[in-house]
Amino acid sequence: MDQRRSPRFHTKFDALVSATSQEGAGVLAEIAYAGAKLTGASIQPPIGSRVKLYIFVQPVSPFELEGVVVRHIDENGFAITYELFDPEIRKLVDDVSALVG
Repeated sequence: MDQRRSPRFHTKFDALVSATSQEGAGVLAEIAYAGAKLTGASIQPPIGSRVKLYIFVQPVSPFELEGVVVRHIDENGFAITYELFDPEIRKLVDDVSALVG
């Protein structure tokens, strides 16, 4: 866990990505209250694009995150930030941190 304005938790969950007319897959590598990082992505939406991530965490059903691409990590990864603070995201991050912690 990093000591940033929002704690980040390292994960390794499969994810589907939906961005405008593109769809792909990747791995949720980090999640925080303010954003997330996807690696190994089969698509790389442009910075500023609105995306939805569908994350598969066993044994619970998939959850959805929506945000805006803020940077490219490399040619196969990107980071998003959530547009609005949502108490559901805080609960989700807490649940995921308990699984990977």
